[in-house]
Amino acid sequence: MGVGSSALNKVFDMMPPVLTGWIIDSVSGNPPWVLKMSVGTLPPLESAMVLSGVAVLIFGLESVFQWGYHVSFATLAQRLVHRIRMQVLGHMQTREMAFFDRHRLGDTLATVTDDVSQLERFITNGLNEWIQLGVLVVVSIIIMVSISWQLAAVAFLPIPIIVWGSLWYQRQMVPRFLAVRDRVGELNARLENWISGMVVVKSFTAEPLEHARATEASKAVMTANRSVITMMALYIPVIRLAVVGGFAGVLLIGSYWVLTDKGVLSLGELVLFAMLTERLLWPVTRLGSTFDELERSNASATRIERVLVPTTVTEVATPHRPSQVMGQLCFQGVSFSYPTAMATPVLHRLDLDIQAGSMVGIAGATGCGKSTLVKLLLRFYDPQQGAIYLDGVPIDQWAIRSLRQSIALVSQDVYLFHGTIYDNIAYGMPHATPEQVEAAARCAALHDVVTQFEQGYHTIVGERGIRLSGGQRQRLSIARAVLKNAPVLVFDEATSSVDTETEEAIQRQFATVTQGKTAIVIAHRLSTIRHADRIVVLHQGAVAEDGSHVALLRQGGIYARLWATQVGHHS
Repeated sequence: MGVGSSALNKVFDMMPPVLTGWIIDSVSGNPPWVLKMSVGTLPPLESAMVLSGVAVLIFGLESVFQWGYHVSFATLAQRLVHRIRMQVLGHMQTREMAFFDRHRLGDTLATVTDDVSQLERFITNGLNEWIQLGVLVVVSIIIMVSISWQLAAVAFLPIPIIVWGSLWYQRQMVPRFLAVRDRVGELNARLENWISGMVVVKSFTAEPLEHARATEASKAVMTANRSVITMMALYIPVIRLAVVGGFAGVLLIGSYWVLTDKGVLSLGELVLFAMLTERLLWPVTRLGSTFDELERSNASATRIERVLVPTTVTEVATPHRPSQVMGQLCFQGVSFSYPTAMATPVLHRLDLDIQAGSMVGIAGATGCGKSTLVKLLLRFYDPQQGAIYLDGVPIDQWAIRSLRQSIALVSQDVYLFHGTIYDNIAYGMPHATPEQVEAAARCAALHDVVTQFEQGYHTIVGERGIRLSGGQRQRLSIARAVLKNAPVLVFDEATSSVDTETEEAIQRQFATVTQGKTAIVIAHRLSTIRHADRIVVLHQGAVAEDGSHVALLRQGGIYARLWATQVGHHS
């Protein structure tokens, strides 16, 4: 419907020059053959009245078809853009964490919003311009050649120059538009970083520094756009010279033929020819603007394609989806380096067995690879060497969804979504009952805190949980993991942001929370893991010590030194 309406709209849009030529010839006593065949030979005034009525009809139909293509293309654009946006968002959820390490948040958001919106603008406007330009050229050629092929040839002389100039212009604009989109992405990333870190900015009185950085990023956008503007400003004047040449040639030769009365051309046909030439050549000059929209869209599509690159963390053809998970884990010869620092191994030939249903504490100095174990277990990354097994099956043979559903994570970097306390506890568990949510909160020593709020579990936590204290956010994160009821629980510095009293309250619940489950507890505070079945100490990416709290203290090694540093004496 949209293509047909657009084409018919342009056909009717070209009728006024035809009607104008016919009226001139009619009042001059030389009505066109179309009018003679339709209504016969009429007096000049009556012919003008008939043609005026036809003009009203044509303008009415033109408006109807204009409405038709506007609605059709706008609807098509919304549907396609929605599909593309959901495809981008859906694919981003499958991307490996290394992708998010390499790309700044603001730049990624610019791809999902600005670049997708650019495609919408092209579908809504640019596609229609291409269709109407094609109809314009075809219909103009038919009408003009039917009147005088010689004069048509004169009118068409500038078209090869215009087309060549437009193609050259397009090649020049491709890298310029891509540079603009990239600079806009960098500016968005800078602004997002500034706003997200506003607390740090203000506390360090770094407003001038951030303003200077934002100014530099904004100037980069301005410089990239200036390059685009310079080319756009050059294109139109140059192409206009070619247009004027064709238009002047039609007027000169056509006027000569009319004045010498050679019978080649009537006065009305000359007016029609001149108006059609103008109608044809001036829109053709819009090829530059049309190519602008096309190249802007191509630049946006290129950035979208960067996101749609297949993920490196993939599933096998027939992934493992067990009906029951016991929780036995095995790290076998695991070596890993982050993509951004391949020369610095975080884990080196690490071997570690964790029995199902046991609670294992992981300790070690900062940077020894404790949190990296969790990221590998959840397949946020894949190890460069070795393998990780869950219930005897390599985790790269598991369905990723099944694997991650089997593991509940409490991270040291707590992220809460804007919404209620209830919604955040039940996140990922939409069918949880209020009783289950409350029981999870009690396990995390959160329930008594929640009841002190006026709206209880329906209290809004704010963006990233800003309305809660650090300890409250951490306990809410623990409650969320408890409610998930996964066979494997991972606590990555779960008590790092809570006070000693709250930590003791959470520890008292550990036995209940981890009963019948495999628990991995990563902690800098060794008091958190002193009652674990085993404590594994990592050093330089490998297991350095393994045993109970008492046994490790007796060894007098790394763990004993860490304990002495924190407690001041051996227990």
